[in-house]
Amino acid sequence: MIRVKFGKAISVALVSGIVLSSCGGGSGSLGFGSLGGSSGSGGGGLFGAFSKPVEKKPIDQWTAEEIYKRGEYDLDRGDPSEAAKWFGEVERLYPYSEWAKRALIMQAFAHHKDRDYEQARASAQRYIDFYPASEDAAYAQYLLALSYYDQIDEIGRDQGLTYQALQALRTVIERYPDTEYAKSAILKFDLAFDHLAAKEMEIGRYYLKRKHYSAAINRFRVVVEQFQTTTHVAEALHRLVESYLSLGLADEAQTAGAILGHNFQSTEWYQSSYRLLTKSGLKPEAKGNNWLSAVYRQLVKGEWL
Repeated sequence: MIRVKFGKAISVALVSGIVLSSCGGGSGSLGFGSLGGSSGSGGGGLFGAFSKPVEKKPIDQWTAEEIYKRGEYDLDRGDPSEAAKWFGEVERLYPYSEWAKRALIMQAFAHHKDRDYEQARASAQRYIDFYPASEDAAYAQYLLALSYYDQIDEIGRDQGLTYQALQALRTVIERYPDTEYAKSAILKFDLAFDHLAAKEMEIGRYYLKRKHYSAAINRFRVVVEQFQTTTHVAEALHRLVESYLSLGLADEAQTAGAILGHNFQSTEWYQSSYRLLTKSGLKPEAKGNNWLSAVYRQLVKGEWL
C-alpha cells in the first residue's frame, strides 16, 4: 500500500464545493462568493447583514435559505459550533426541503471541524440513511470514517477507535471505489493499520524488557503474520531473534534471521540480528518445522502462491 500522510483538515470552501457541486450555477449557486455584497450594494447581502446584530424576527420566520447561509457565514468566520446549530435549524424547520438535505451534510462537516466527533458521526449517518443514492453519500461515509480516524490516540492508549476507523474506511473503499474519497481512505487505512502494528510492538517490547519471552513472542508473531505490509515487520523479526535466543530455541531464531535477511538485509535490524546469531555460533537460515518456517516458505520461496 502507499504510505502518504494526508492532511486531516478540510477547508470550508473545498467542502462547500464538494457538497454543493450538484446544485448548479447561476443565481441559485450557493458558493461563498454569492454570500457577499452584490455589485452596487456597498457590501450588502446576507454576509453584510450577519456582520451586524441579527435581526430579531423569530427563527421560524426565516427562510430555509437565510438560515442555511447564516450557517455558512459562521463557518467562514471560524465558528463551526454555531454553524452546526444553524444547519440543524434548517433540518428542524424545513425537514423535507432541498436546503435540509444540504444543511445535513454541512452540519456533519461543522461538527467534525468543531471536533465534536460523536455528533459528526450522527449527522453523517443520518445523511447516509436518508439519502443513500445522493452523490454526496460518499462524502458523508468518508466524513463518518474521519470522525473515527481523527480520534486515534497515541499507541499507548486503547485502540478500539482504530479498529472502528479501519472498518469505516473499508466501507468507503468498497462502497465508493471510484471516488476521490476512496483514494484518501486507502491512504488512511494504511496508516491506521500501521498504528495497530505499532501497538503490538509496544506491548511486545514491554514483555521482552521484563524477560517474559513467551508473551513477547506472541505479540511479535502477530505483527509478522497479520501486519506484513506495515513498517514494523523488520523490528518484529529482530525481536523474535532476541526472544528465541534467550529461550535457547536456535531453529526459530535462525529462521527469523533468515526471513529478516531476505526481506530487510540493508536495515539495522538485520545487522543486529546477524551479530546476535554469529555470536552464538549460528547463522541466518531456515531451520526446523515451526511457524516461522511456514512464513519463510511463503515469503521467500513463494509456496503459498
